Amino acid sequence: MPSLETFRKQAKLVLRWHRDRYHPVAAQIRTHLTRFRHLSDAAVLDHAFKLADAQELVARQAGFDSWLALKRGVTSMSDATDLTAARPRLVAAEPQLFVADIGASCAYFTGKLGFAVAFTYGEPPFYGQVARDGVALNLRCVVPPLIDSVRCAHDDLLSASITVETRDAIKQLFLEFQSAGAVFHQTLRSEPWGARTFIVKDPDGNLLLFSGPDR
Repeated sequence: MPSLETFRKQAKLVLRWHRDRYHPVAAQIRTHLTRFRHLSDAAVLDHAFKLADAQELVARQAGFDSWLALKRGVTSMSDATDLTAARPRLVAAEPQLFVADIGASCAYFTGKLGFAVAFTYGEPPFYGQVARDGVALNLRCVVPPLIDSVRCAHDDLLSASITVETRDAIKQLFLEFQSAGAVFHQTLRSEPWGARTFIVKDPDGNLLLFSGPDR
């Protein structure tokens, strides 16, 4: 874990970015501080923003509920008698999908797949993120399209693989998406390796595999 001094420097940097109206910081503020979530980029940068706000943002980015919780966590780590460095553990991944229209993609993921928009950035937006439960997908607007949807469909080229815990869950998810009018590249089926899978196709031809156990 970084030192407390490192986190302090990060908070001061966030505060300076806000004062300098550095637009990318607005998306960070909206994502991690719910009281700013309803504001536009410009409104976030116009809003009062103190060092305590920046510290809270840094703490939440590090996985703590508050700056105080972060300080306690850092102190606890520093006071630990076992100084052997643990092997770094990867806790999450965020696949990036290349899309032609952020708004249209967000509408598809929220309307058909039950995701929620975590944030969008830019006016008009050229970057965004949708999330559902523990899954986050980053959306990057690229024109002309980078994805060859015909080849993706022909060769089953996946953009992301998403896993659920149980056999019942994968069936329920398939039925949910089917009822909402999602576009399927492959419907629900059992695989030789003991999984049940289906593949959804987004408006840009990205293929998203959903998988669960078959027993």
